[in-house]
Amino acid sequence: MKNLTKYVMLITLLFLAVSCSEDEPEIILAKEGGPFEISELIGNWEATQGVFLRISDNLVVDIVADGGSLSLTVQSGDRCTFTVEPFGREAYTVSGEMYWGDYEGNDALIIVWDGSSPDEGSFFPVQGVELTATTFSLGCLSECGEYDFDNNGNFEVADLGFEFVRN
Repeated sequence: MKNLTKYVMLITLLFLAVSCSEDEPEIILAKEGGPFEISELIGNWEATQGVFLRISDNLVVDIVADGGSLSLTVQSGDRCTFTVEPFGREAYTVSGEMYWGDYEGNDALIIVWDGSSPDEGSFFPVQGVELTATTFSLGCLSECGEYDFDNNGNFEVADLGFEFVRN
């Protein structure tokens, strides 16, 4: 019986050691180090394209082309607010803070949403992020957003493709 107890304790310790060593890597957030300074985004932006792609069936919705609107406001301190107003529906906002960081080994723009932890944020690989003097493009193919495709109150994971012009 003593040997069985020791054996069970050893297996338990090995299990704990293995499970603890396989934790997700810590997400490092920085305000500098990306292809541009996040502070360059400060101001108001209006979308010319606001595409949400539902992963499960490839349903595409462009709320701007459908008559709705999407805007982005970036404040000092890199706080951001997206205002989403689909045509014929009530507008809603989501807010967070922008950072540069790493996503699956690639540089990314990361938005940590209010009330969320960094690992629950939205990750936009730098290949999908572009800033010019008058435009800002933001896109991902990693289920970085959510949208209520059916207008039933349930948000579903989505890929995003946003094109903004500076107001």
